[in-house]
Amino acid sequence: MPDTESLPSLLAAIASPADIRDLSNDDLRALADDIRRAIIKTVSQTGGHLAPSLGVVELTLALHKVFNTPEDRLLWDVGHQSYAHKLLTGRQGRFATLRQYHGLSGFPKPSESVYDPFVAGHSSTSISAALGMAMATSIQGRAERAIAVIGDGALTGGMAFEALNQAGHLDARLVVIVNDNEMSISPNVGAFSSFLSRKLSGRTMRRIKRHVEGKLLELSSLGENILNLLKKSEDSMRCFFTPGMLFQAMKFDYIGPVDGHDLDQLISTLERVRDSAQDPGPVLVHVLTKKGKGYRPAEEKPGLFHGIGPFDVQSGLPLKKNSPPSPTQVFGDTIRQLARQDERVVAITAAMTQGTGLAGFAEEFPDRFFDVGIAEQHAVTFAAGLASEGMRPVVAVYSTFLQRAIDQVIHDVCLQKLPVTFAIDRAGVVGDDGPTHHGVFDMALLRAIPDLILMAPKDENELRHMLFTAISCNQPAALRYPRGAGQDALTDEPPHQLEIGKGELLREGGDLLLLPVGNRVYPAMAAAEELARLGVSAAVINPRFIKPLDTELIGRWAGRVKRVITIEDGCGMGGFGGAVLELFAARRLWGVETRILAHPDHFVEHGPQKILWSNSGVDSQAIVTEALLCCERCQKLAN
Repeated sequence: MPDTESLPSLLAAIASPADIRDLSNDDLRALADDIRRAIIKTVSQTGGHLAPSLGVVELTLALHKVFNTPEDRLLWDVGHQSYAHKLLTGRQGRFATLRQYHGLSGFPKPSESVYDPFVAGHSSTSISAALGMAMATSIQGRAERAIAVIGDGALTGGMAFEALNQAGHLDARLVVIVNDNEMSISPNVGAFSSFLSRKLSGRTMRRIKRHVEGKLLELSSLGENILNLLKKSEDSMRCFFTPGMLFQAMKFDYIGPVDGHDLDQLISTLERVRDSAQDPGPVLVHVLTKKGKGYRPAEEKPGLFHGIGPFDVQSGLPLKKNSPPSPTQVFGDTIRQLARQDERVVAITAAMTQGTGLAGFAEEFPDRFFDVGIAEQHAVTFAAGLASEGMRPVVAVYSTFLQRAIDQVIHDVCLQKLPVTFAIDRAGVVGDDGPTHHGVFDMALLRAIPDLILMAPKDENELRHMLFTAISCNQPAALRYPRGAGQDALTDEPPHQLEIGKGELLREGGDLLLLPVGNRVYPAMAAAEELARLGVSAAVINPRFIKPLDTELIGRWAGRVKRVITIEDGCGMGGFGGAVLELFAARRLWGVETRILAHPDHFVEHGPQKILWSNSGVDSQAIVTEALLCCERCQKLAN
């Protein structure tokens, strides 16, 4: 049975958006308070994207009240702000399972609800998808609308402008809601964000307008005539005092700015949009909201509460366990150290200053730090331009977001052999954010690119050496490292350059060879210890380099033991294991029994990393089991 007993009473009575359409605006305001309490309570226990969802509660209520969802398609860009939407669309009974294993996703998910028409997780996609849906309904002779809710941060992504450009030339029944809170994850940057977020001007203009209207109405019929004349010129005036000039130039009907926390204003505005005589045709509504609205700690520190683990509701302080420094922290400390030694080192992020560990670098080296906004493609080519003029740029990016810039990595960096370093954070499964954020494809995507060095450190100390190696090698280089706590392996040893393409033998053995890469090295070492207790002698090599592989070391040991197991926190199709098989084929090592342990050929759902590693068979126990089976198979073949 759904668990609604713990929900506030008004919210517990809402089974679908249809239940809110007859509520008064006063009831909706009370419901907004209930929703905020439910979101804060759950996220304090499960972690999640708190500040974005708190900021759009009234907007969510207004959209579902005015539009006929799910027939009218409602798309949430990125999806960080979809928690109120989930509570209103029949999922409040499962809301306590948010981001938990086998629980609700933290993002819109079509298999979860008919109210989620499109997968979200990466930014700047909503307008393109909504435009496609709107044109499909038009072609099919249907009247449903498509509504895209996109933040001002996501509008820094070029894909959003590509969609706006096309939409302006089509008579689509498209509504774009720009949720302007002046933040994405880190504070927004760039000329467009400054142009869009004229909050003071917008509110000032509304106050002036109300004051002037009141004074003119006091003048009886003369005042009314003047007011009517002014209203006729309102659209023209609006272009000078709001960002409407930009969007109207793109052939959108621009409305706003609108207070995103004023339900009366929101609902009346959206009703005018819904009933507009200008349909069909694209409409853009500019809504001003406050990230973290209704919870003071999130309002004061929206960046911290964008994505947060469990926290204490009263104090707002995270509930953190003592753990070794994360690879992200070590990367941030190391790049600062290297930047002090080399003035050519610059750091680039795509709206992820905190998440990639670059906040300290940005403070210490403001002239050598660049946050380009949510624009990974531009980040890579911008880095290429820096490198072409003698700089040593480091692009710090999550693995899942680097996928958006593979063409630029190939064409603008590697084809020209430019010394750009890619610091690929969150490589492997990341846990509760699920398939849109797992970084399992980077090895398969990158190892096929000529002239790119690709590394994976076994621990945070090796990460330091690899970062130094990447910056010093004078060619394109990438290192991938995981989310989570480190191995507590830091030393005072200064970062030094590793020999390109050379692995390290960690353990000798005569029965089989374990070839783990990156964060799978320590589990493989633990498996080797367990195998020794069971009478199986396993050698372990840390390849260090996914490309180029240490063909001599790996080939020699593979030829000696004839049994090899590769282990990786990445996809099995085209990944590290495939590279090892290619090595064996090139060296004509035909008699080597080889098994690849990797994530299978499907999208991995959300859940704790340990469970996901176990499910995919890449943890210590899976290595032991496969090693025993491998030895047993080979023994039977020998007999």
